[in-house]
Amino acid sequence: MSELRSKPRHRRSRTALAVGVPLALTAAGTLAYGTTDLGMLGQASAAQAAAPAWASDTADGFASVNSLGQNGTYGGRDGKTVTVKTLADLEKYATAAEPYVIVVAGTINMNPVGKEIKVQSDKTIVGQGTSGHIVGGGFFLGQGVHNVIIRNLTIRDAYQGVWNDKDHDFDAIQMDGAHHVWIDHNDLRHMADGLIDVRKDSTNVTVSWNKLSDNNKTFGIGWTENVKTDITIHHNWIRETEQRNPSTDNAAHAHLYNNFLEDAPGTDIGSSYGNYSRGATKMVLENSYFQGIKNPVIKDSGAAIVQRGSVFSGTSGRNESGGTAFDPKAHYAYTLDKAADLPGILRSQAGPRSSIGTTASVKAAAATTLTVAQDGSGQYRTVQAAVNAVPANNPSRVVIAVKPGTYRELVKVPSNKPHVTIQGTGGSRKDTTIVYNNASGTPKPGGGTYGTGGSATVAVEADDFQARNLTISNDFDEKANQGLNGHQAVALRTAADRVFLDGIIVSGDQDTLLLDTAGKDRLGRVYVSDSYVVGNVDFIFGRATAVVDRSVITLKKRWDGTSAGYVTAPSTAANRKGILIANSTVNGDVSNGSFYLGRPWHAGGDASLDPQTTVRNTSLSAAIKSTPWTDMSGFSWKDDRFAEYKNSGAGAGGASGNRPHLTDAQAADQEVSDWLAGWTPSAS
Repeated sequence: MSELRSKPRHRRSRTALAVGVPLALTAAGTLAYGTTDLGMLGQASAAQAAAPAWASDTADGFASVNSLGQNGTYGGRDGKTVTVKTLADLEKYATAAEPYVIVVAGTINMNPVGKEIKVQSDKTIVGQGTSGHIVGGGFFLGQGVHNVIIRNLTIRDAYQGVWNDKDHDFDAIQMDGAHHVWIDHNDLRHMADGLIDVRKDSTNVTVSWNKLSDNNKTFGIGWTENVKTDITIHHNWIRETEQRNPSTDNAAHAHLYNNFLEDAPGTDIGSSYGNYSRGATKMVLENSYFQGIKNPVIKDSGAAIVQRGSVFSGTSGRNESGGTAFDPKAHYAYTLDKAADLPGILRSQAGPRSSIGTTASVKAAAATTLTVAQDGSGQYRTVQAAVNAVPANNPSRVVIAVKPGTYRELVKVPSNKPHVTIQGTGGSRKDTTIVYNNASGTPKPGGGTYGTGGSATVAVEADDFQARNLTISNDFDEKANQGLNGHQAVALRTAADRVFLDGIIVSGDQDTLLLDTAGKDRLGRVYVSDSYVVGNVDFIFGRATAVVDRSVITLKKRWDGTSAGYVTAPSTAANRKGILIANSTVNGDVSNGSFYLGRPWHAGGDASLDPQTTVRNTSLSAAIKSTPWTDMSGFSWKDDRFAEYKNSGAGAGGASGNRPHLTDAQAADQEVSDWLAGWTPSAS
């Protein structure tokens, strides 16, 4: 076992515990459309309806600025909400003089290919969930058109076989002299020319949270001698594009922040350059992430780029800055994400969403469920990749749904990613397994060994963590590694508070389940329910305040076929609760009378610790010794806190000096609710 530090005192309160949650969790986002009828897919409904919740969203960035007689960008919120599925209906409402919120509820094919619908002012065009597709064409916003939102759509596939084809100048979205336009959460790809063109003094434009990919040109800004354009470009994922990522020509104010530019190896299209400041552009570039991009940041001699906070990984060629620009916060408020977090954030949250919210809430709302599948059918192939995608300091629950399979990897949930659930999606907890084989004495690549805590297959350091319906295992082969010094091999280590392990299997041999706290002065409550814990020596151990409830503790033989071991090794601080096993079963294919229920672990020889294990209302097999507690490292178990209450089975026994039992009065203060101290675990 690794050395655990001594802990704090704590005040106990008793609260009734309500449990009985399901083993499986369903989390699915829905797009709230108010009372608008979305069943009318074959026609448009122009009846006045209550506006959907998102229809009152307003743009951030330069599209939010009061100018040119337009105070911000809010689209068609003052008009009727209609649902369309045909090209005729889409064009009818998009080109109307009146304001409309237009919900695209299906795939619309442009005819002829390359058609660009001439959108008029005061429109919101939004996809229904992820089903709104515009194929073979796009939208055109002409001179003076203003207050337009294009959101949550996939616009794709106008490509005619030749990149940079001037005979087929088909864009996804083109603006010529428009203003106050918000392009948000779209998937734009595989068009014949550019994905977005912001031309001819178009201004007050915000481009946010889009996936821009599979194209020769991403988007260009300017093509005018005037220096008028104000544009904000943030939280976009740009990949497999060659040029104009973006190209910004003669922009008065270009604010680019929190974008992820990726030149992925093995794809058909490689980058020639990234962000380009041309002409008299003044650009501020903040906290973006450039992965593998050639010439990631370039500028003309007369242009300005002020850079700060970006990450450049595997880039090459020009990376330029210089000149003076402007202070974006003089125009609008905004909050920066850390550049290092962007690949995870944008891979999971850019593009159309099944549920959309305000710009301020989208990061929390969009990341509700992340899917993992080895075969590529999910968002991620590894569990750790999904954990990496969780935004730092996420305020609400993120469910990582792991499809059936064996995931041989190490997983760590760091302390700055609370509210994470890792959940297997199979019919059984055996269908999804996370497994690795490090041991305490396993050499680390950089030198040294892992140590007991470092050997964990899954390490949880974030509060409010949950795991359910899966197996977490350490399959270190002790027999094959007898020459290794240190056979402790942890399957799961927790060092956090309010950890709920529900309906899982934790399997290993020596030191299987390490229930720790984040520090000696920190409370760490763990509730294990309806689960299996498998091991032999000290295989439930640590300083946490931990409950194993309604579970099966399975004893297994040692590597050499012998039967011997200890179920628990608490390292509890004085005035804290230790390990409680309640309403459970202890069994296994081992010899009778070969296992202790526990022994006191005074980590590092700390005499101030007061280890505690209580086993109550639990069925004990004949494997349990008649004297179930024993000493450890010179510390007597009788000086610490070990007791039983109303156990049953062949391994149970009457009270004696070597087998203390709680009185009814003592047992009343050692209920599950006493351990959890005001926390009621529930699936979320």
